[in-house]
Amino acid sequence: MQKNSVVHITTGDGEQMVADAYILATGHSARDIFTLLHSKQLLIEAKPFALGVRIEHPQALIDSIQYHCPVRNEFLPPASYSLVQQVEEKGVFSFCMCPGGIIAPAATDPGELVVNGWSPSKRNNPFANSGMVVQVQTADAVAALKTSSSFKQSTALENHPLLMMHFQQMVEQDAYQAGGGNFVAPAQRMADFIQRKVSPDLPSNSYLPGLQSADLQSVLPSFIYNALAGGFKAFGKKLRGYLSNEAVVVATESRTSSPVRIPRDAETLAHPQATNLYPCAEGAGYAGGIVSAAMDGERVAELIAVKLLR
Repeated sequence: MQKNSVVHITTGDGEQMVADAYILATGHSARDIFTLLHSKQLLIEAKPFALGVRIEHPQALIDSIQYHCPVRNEFLPPASYSLVQQVEEKGVFSFCMCPGGIIAPAATDPGELVVNGWSPSKRNNPFANSGMVVQVQTADAVAALKTSSSFKQSTALENHPLLMMHFQQMVEQDAYQAGGGNFVAPAQRMADFIQRKVSPDLPSNSYLPGLQSADLQSVLPSFIYNALAGGFKAFGKKLRGYLSNEAVVVATESRTSSPVRIPRDAETLAHPQATNLYPCAEGAGYAGGIVSAAMDGERVAELIAVKLLR
């Protein structure tokens, strides 16, 4: 950096690259980049996001609920759903629902557990899964970290730009420990989750590393657990049969969006401390999925092209 401008970037193998403009589009899990920016005293901000679990039902159960018939007609697609509920001033909502889908491991660091979901093109797996997440504000994260026995506090938490990232890491590390390692995920049957008891066994599921029956109260911060429990009860009333012990709750769905925002000017889209650095898309906090990230990337690229071709 020189005079509010990036002079060059250095790759992992030591190569230096020089350009007129640099697009910073690293994805929402690039914690090394967030840490690097903070160490270089470039402005970044803690950003509220959402965290929770993956919930998986038999696809046939979701079909019967949504189509109001015992068996789905062969000409109908596997059914999906979208759910939202306000519980004690916390938004609880489904996220990335995957009919005929698979729950998959998605951690990016050792000793942490993250799950995600996807559907093959034919959506022909026997399970339906969805993220079920709770809004997390900075005050929630501060309170949870201060009361955690697993988080070692070495700096003031309030207003720290990496606050939400530390909160995210804490929950992912607790989930890994509860699963016993090897990316085995801690889980409970849905009705047992509501009743706050460890499931004696778990149903068949799509998560190939395997599930470990566990008390998810030891994994999830209490405000998230309580909001999910309230949300599940409400969803069971909206979709009769949804609240079922045939469903399994798997921890933890924690990568809904970036826990950090990299600020940029509303008009130039450049970082306020570097006029040729352009934070972009999901990792910078300006998108919430594949399509919105692509659209933001297009916007940044077009603006840079206009600037360079003047």
